[in-house]
Amino acid sequence: MRTRTKNLLLLAGVVILAAFPLLLVNGDFGGADDAAAKAIDTLDPSYKRWFLPLVQPPAETESMLFALQAAIGAGFIGYAIGWFKGRRSRRENP
Repeated sequence: MRTRTKNLLLLAGVVILAAFPLLLVNGDFGGADDAAAKAIDTLDPSYKRWFLPLVQPPAETESMLFALQAAIGAGFIGYAIGWFKGRRSRRENP
């Protein structure tokens, strides 16, 4: 299989993986934290938090920090892929 065909198949897979959940979910996209808090309230209404966050940034700042975390993670993964590819290339073409 040619490299271009592989890349197109990978791209199609990524698009399908990204779009498929959007088609299945009807309603709000809530975070796992909110879902966990609702589940705890349902299971044990008398539960009291034993820890509160030290800092509660505004929603915009929180979103920015989440995006920054995702960007750092993507950069790390890209660096690792490039590093492994470079190492393999050096082995094959000394």
